[in-house]
Amino acid sequence: MNSELLRRARDYERDHIPAVPPALLPRYHLCGGVGWINDPNGFSLYKGEYHLFFQYNPYDVRWDTMHWGHVKTRDFLRWERLPAALAPDRDYDRDGCFSGSALETPDGRHLLMYTGVQKTLLPDGTVEELQRQCLAFGDGRDYEKYPGNPVLDGSALPPGGSRKDFRDPKLWREGDGYFCVAGNRCPDGSGAVLLFQSPDALHWRYAATLAASGNRFGRMWECPDFFPLDGKRVLLLSPQEVRDHGPEFIDGNTTLCLIGELDPESGALTREREQPIDYGLDFYAPQTVLAADGRRVMIAWMQYWNSVDYRPEPPLPFFGQLTVPRELRVRDGKLYQTPVRELESRRGAAVRCAGLTLRDETRQVPGVSGRCLDLLLTIRPLPGETLRRFTLTLAAADEHGLRLHYEPDENTVTVDRSGCGLPDSILNRRSFAVNADAALRLRLLLDRWSLELFVNDGEQAASFVLYAPQERTGIRFTAEGAAALDLEKYDLEFD
Repeated sequence: MNSELLRRARDYERDHIPAVPPALLPRYHLCGGVGWINDPNGFSLYKGEYHLFFQYNPYDVRWDTMHWGHVKTRDFLRWERLPAALAPDRDYDRDGCFSGSALETPDGRHLLMYTGVQKTLLPDGTVEELQRQCLAFGDGRDYEKYPGNPVLDGSALPPGGSRKDFRDPKLWREGDGYFCVAGNRCPDGSGAVLLFQSPDALHWRYAATLAASGNRFGRMWECPDFFPLDGKRVLLLSPQEVRDHGPEFIDGNTTLCLIGELDPESGALTREREQPIDYGLDFYAPQTVLAADGRRVMIAWMQYWNSVDYRPEPPLPFFGQLTVPRELRVRDGKLYQTPVRELESRRGAAVRCAGLTLRDETRQVPGVSGRCLDLLLTIRPLPGETLRRFTLTLAAADEHGLRLHYEPDENTVTVDRSGCGLPDSILNRRSFAVNADAALRLRLLLDRWSLELFVNDGEQAASFVLYAPQERTGIRFTAEGAAALDLEKYDLEFD
């Protein structure tokens, strides 16, 4: 039986989403249609379709008491919008249905596991917040919360674990049982990922501390995801309050990938590599699904918490987007990611140019422009000559545009979106080192309100929100020194 709060959210979606002009929405990146979204949740394969939920406030473009929005797809590109799945309508989740995950049970039900938040005003005037893990069962459209909720609370935590910072369960089935990881805060005040085990998904026990920050990577570890990939174990997580951790990581809320092996005795992850998941400015809370064909596919919130108070002018009916789904691999001990291969089926006619030479000049290429495109570039210095800097300008008009600078002497890429509709008071510039001894290979996915960049066949990825006016469609190539450029440009076509 759907509650009054859930019916209200569904009625609001029904009345307001169809009224949004399609020209205001991203062409191929997911948003809520209306309202606010953040973390992707419940990315799962259920009865042959991929379901995706997300943190959601349908009523306003601001964060507020969290619901779960809901979409599904067969190809990771064309999403069918479904009615909201969860609303904060029980005492144990009255202050929000926070992030979680989903799977198909052996008896054919769709099981959601999420964090219920409950705040209580105490007699001394302080507020006690409890975060506990809850279940809901459904058929891919409607969900009933489990009468025994919450199924995981502070009583299951190891000594010193935080009952306030205990959230974002990622659930999976292995053998005859169930496992989940969840974020927590340790007695030392920093983040950890805890592993829990259950025979039936209803009764849970603490199994191990999978990984802990030790005050090295931020204070709280959110949104963990743990899975095997290419012979390794991979842990994705989103640390909060990271400070001064070197140029690879931005300060504040960032992302971290740990790659290694699972110690069978302690249950801890032995780390062989630590790296950012994304090198851009707008990427958080990634979640993956194991696709029917064996691919590990990831999607994330394409936004930076430090810039969520800004709204573009003129205002948009939504706030928050999700990245393009990405295929993950571990290669040479590193995480690689590339856009799902299905995206190539949406390519229109190609514009190709090989061996274009630029010497201390700016050039535009006929047919290479737009704000919904897939652009592949290979940049290399000319033999016997020097390339000091190569600049690609997107969403260009007059002196405006997003600028990507490549400096071969330093092997760095810098993306500067200043002047692309975001205020100067937020972080708009990001630099990171790349491997480019002979040539730099870039793939850029440009949409109305975003850019996703993939470097050297997915060795690195970087995500950026931009709010440049849609009439800015120019693309310019500039060489300081001498460069040779190969390019392929495809408009992306969607119904």
